[in-house]
Amino acid sequence: MQELNHSAVTEFILLGFASNPRTNPLLFTFFLVFYLLILVSNSLLITLIHQDTRLHTPMYFFISVLSMLDMCYTTTTVPQMLVHILSKKRAISFARCVAQMYLFLLCGITESWLFSIMSVGRYTAICHPLRYKVIVSRWVCLLMVGICAAYGVLGGLTDTFFAMRLPYCGPNEIDHYFCEVPAVLKLACADTSLNDLVDFITGFNVIVVPLSLIVLVYVNIFATIMKIRSAQGRIKAFSTCASHITVVTMFAIPCIIMYMSPGSDSLSKSGKKMALFYNIATAFFNPVIYSLRNKDVKNAFLKLMGRGRAPE
Repeated sequence: MQELNHSAVTEFILLGFASNPRTNPLLFTFFLVFYLLILVSNSLLITLIHQDTRLHTPMYFFISVLSMLDMCYTTTTVPQMLVHILSKKRAISFARCVAQMYLFLLCGITESWLFSIMSVGRYTAICHPLRYKVIVSRWVCLLMVGICAAYGVLGGLTDTFFAMRLPYCGPNEIDHYFCEVPAVLKLACADTSLNDLVDFITGFNVIVVPLSLIVLVYVNIFATIMKIRSAQGRIKAFSTCASHITVVTMFAIPCIIMYMSPGSDSLSKSGKKMALFYNIATAFFNPVIYSLRNKDVKNAFLKLMGRGRAPE
């Protein structure tokens, strides 16, 4: 009988956001516009970086990888959410839930480590400008991205395995708009203390460790910047770091709250809202922040439109 109960849940119901026939079309339009803007802006940024030789530098290579991750990150969750907003049945099969959970973790963990790699790139550019191209070569960039992806694969597999090894025998309603680990674990018919520990350790390794590395790197960067005699030079150096610090903050704080505080009942209602920050908001603002504050990207866009000057 116990085995029958454990195999009873073949699908989950994603409650998503409040179901209201009057507001659902408005909510659908809002998220659809956001999703399309994410795809268009990130695709445009990748195109500009690929086509303009002036942007063929390690910094822009990492930004292009970040844009690809953002598109994959949101595509894992948003299209399904849009369908469920207008659908009466908001079901997802057990297998699809596992796949979504894994892909989401894969992209998220990879992006988290990529942020730390980008900070190291900034450190090299500001503190060792003459050796920048030698230290951060193309092969080094590819190796760094490969290491980030390896962390994503391993961390995603670990979290997903420990979450889905538990029995789920009902209820099957997930109070979220996608299969995120903390939300799914609330439905497990067994003790989740081991999973809470795994989530905490994983969160520490993929959020706290990269964030600590970023803080350490920027302490050294700011110490170097303060030695610059020119006030204009200091402002320019600070400006190049501001965009990275902004997107890291938007991504890291909600992730820490969600994954470093497992099993907290106070997070159940706010979990969906916080997920919107690191799942949708950062993917939307990343290309905006990296392009509007960047003269090189603006010039590349004007060149693509046929209005820019030829590179000198």
